[in-house]
Amino acid sequence: MKFIATICFTILFSCNSRHETQNTVTTPGTNNNTAKTTVPSEQPTEDTAKTAIIETFADSTHIGEKGKCKIELIKFRVYDDTYVIIKFYVKGSITLNDPETWLVQNNYCYETTSLRRFEPDISDFNNDNFNDITFISGTAARGANEVRRLFIYDDQNQELISMVNAEDYPNMLYNKERDCIDAFLVYGGCSTVFLRIDGDSLKKFASVELQNGLTVSTYDKKGNEKIIMTDKTNKAGYIRYINFKPLKRYDNY
Repeated sequence: MKFIATICFTILFSCNSRHETQNTVTTPGTNNNTAKTTVPSEQPTEDTAKTAIIETFADSTHIGEKGKCKIELIKFRVYDDTYVIIKFYVKGSITLNDPETWLVQNNYCYETTSLRRFEPDISDFNNDNFNDITFISGTAARGANEVRRLFIYDDQNQELISMVNAEDYPNMLYNKERDCIDAFLVYGGCSTVFLRIDGDSLKKFASVELQNGLTVSTYDKKGNEKIIMTDKTNKAGYIRYINFKPLKRYDNY
């Protein structure tokens, strides 16, 4: 992780340096506004040509406490490797006499294999009335599995908590019926997995598997499985369940 963080900060410094060496040409606009055109002052060097910003995303109106939190996602390419930086800010002052500004609360950096865009989903994943965020962060062996990182907003500490194992659970949704998160895993069969947030991790507490029949299981705090229902005659295909007790499928999924 230290190695990845060092690379990411090097990228940021390199990109900032490139921005500082550009000249700005200003032309008059209408209504006393100005239109700015940025012209590079020199050709990129061989080293800077090996780095590039691939994609950015920012939001300061929906994440966390609305209007008081901001998130930035930045995807970089460094030679043949790709990284994502996640920066989370809250609005505040360093001292009582300072005006409010954006203060960095969290800085995350990850390597990614995803060729897709972020496609961020800002919504409430833990039913606390504060929006959290997921974004596409990896590539699964099967295209039906959409791999995302999940960050939960902690209002008490005004920070964004990365769920360290979220990428293990593709196609995550907030489940209103069970007041939890569920995931849908597609392989030779399929499984709906029911998850609780525990600190910085997602803990499995139940699952419905369709492979060689149907199996419903629950899991204790140590992860020990208890099979509560089996039906070897069930020949259903790929079905996502919103509940496991009683067994109930999602509508129109």
